[in-house]
Amino acid sequence: MTSAPSPIVSAYAQLAAAVRHLGYDEGLHQHLRTPRRELHVAVPLRTDAGDLKLFHGYRVQHNVSRGPGKGGLRFSRDVDIDEVRALAMWMTWKCAVVDIPYGGAKGGVTIDPAEHSAAELERVTRRYTTEIMPLIGPETDIMAPDMGTDEQTMAWVMDTYSTSRGHTIPAVVTGKPIAIGGSLGRAVATSAGVVHVTQSALEAQGEKVAGKTVAVQGFGKVGSHAAAIYAARGARVVAVSDVHGGVRDDAGLDIDRLFAHVAAAGTVVGFADADPITNAQMLAMDVDVLVPAAMENVLTAETAPTVRARLVVEGANGPTTPEADAVMEANGITVIPDILANAGGVVVSYFEWVQANQVYWWTAQEIDERLEQRMVMAYDAVAELARRDGLSLREAANVIAVKRVAEAHSIRGLYP
Repeated sequence: MTSAPSPIVSAYAQLAAAVRHLGYDEGLHQHLRTPRRELHVAVPLRTDAGDLKLFHGYRVQHNVSRGPGKGGLRFSRDVDIDEVRALAMWMTWKCAVVDIPYGGAKGGVTIDPAEHSAAELERVTRRYTTEIMPLIGPETDIMAPDMGTDEQTMAWVMDTYSTSRGHTIPAVVTGKPIAIGGSLGRAVATSAGVVHVTQSALEAQGEKVAGKTVAVQGFGKVGSHAAAIYAARGARVVAVSDVHGGVRDDAGLDIDRLFAHVAAAGTVVGFADADPITNAQMLAMDVDVLVPAAMENVLTAETAPTVRARLVVEGANGPTTPEADAVMEANGITVIPDILANAGGVVVSYFEWVQANQVYWWTAQEIDERLEQRMVMAYDAVAELARRDGLSLREAANVIAVKRVAEAHSIRGLYP
């Protein structure tokens, strides 16, 4: 079995295809491809036991022509500079396709959070924040949670940054706790966006989410809430999985009971009244909607031929390789790409940033309505271009995003 390509290879291939469609020259292509700034930092940690360990951290600002950098902070043993570059580039296109005034950025520390105490993770977060301080700020680069980080992590980042400036600056991060300036709706925004675009895709075929069968690969922050929202809208969530394995019930999983099980056991594995299933088996299930909501490169040239879902909605960043895209397109499977499908998180992050800057907070209903409006408008624009130019939804989303960023470059001009 061949290994999946690095996420940066997929990101470069997607950009190149959009550039060819738009007819841009190689100079502009390289300008759009190359990160504006990169910072590599050493992150030393004094462990609870008194030992000294050293970790590597990164922050990449891919593009800031449409506004300040925006992107998550990831803690994972697999983080490296190429992964962060790819995620930062995808953030550029994600912000552009939903038309919010941000550029793309991303950060990461090569650390397994499961191997460290909360106190150790706080020290790592604060030291990382201090090291990248010259790059971040509410008008330059705004962080958010990602894999291995959460709202508490963002509270530590905000406090570290604010302490260095001598006053509280809530807008330096998004996805923070409500008590210190977080936004209502942020915790489930990415998941809600996934369901909104699913609904739009089905409505285009005269159908609804209600009654559809759904499988969710990845039961983390995105996948778990997406499963709950699908179920609340009347869909049958028949399978979910996490890094340890999965469970299946063709009659539909009881999502509330599953949440309780995961809270107690730390995994979906062992959930009563459901059959065990592997991640590979779940990807091959005959369902209406498959949501890859875990890691990059889940759908590859090897796994894509097994997919039987009618609709693949990418809750994760970069779950599908270019080779897998080609296979699924040939098999008549519609893929709603990550830069559109999971953009709900950055949309509500934008709302949180706006609220923090205004010091005026919106109601949950206002946020829900504005999120749905933004996601539906973005989906409709992507679907219309795909129909008009004979493109896949991914190709259309990338073309719209790349064109918006290129136009910002052109209008601003080149300095000096």
